[in-house]
Amino acid sequence: MSSAEARFHRRIHELADRATANCAEFAPPADPPNEEQAMEYLREGAGPAVSLYVEARTGGMMVHFPPDEYHALEGAMNDWLELYAACYGVDITAEFTIREAAELLVDTSAFATRRYKPHLPNSVHDPSPSARKGL
Repeated sequence: MSSAEARFHRRIHELADRATANCAEFAPPADPPNEEQAMEYLREGAGPAVSLYVEARTGGMMVHFPPDEYHALEGAMNDWLELYAACYGVDITAEFTIREAAELLVDTSAFATRRYKPHLPNSVHDPSPSARKGL
């Protein structure tokens, strides 16, 4: 195992341990939603889990995750997503893959950074036949 793989595996298990602790400590809000707590589970839990996967699988690294580490990371992300929903009084069984979440994150990031060309004529944005005549 490379030193990079060892570092990622250690981080995965730290995240998984924290997700387990968050689940054990969780008390449903008496009067949902608890938006602040929900966002904390995303910012401090699910988000870092997905980011770790993206970091490990991009930039030429392609760090290999053995099944135990992959399932630990995916399970941690799903635990935090279940806690997020529970903060809104919703009971779910999260069964998302870490890869799907990473693809969504990368796709959303690409969309957010796209630059649109405002100098295009209005006819480009208007799909009607009369507007296309001007092209």
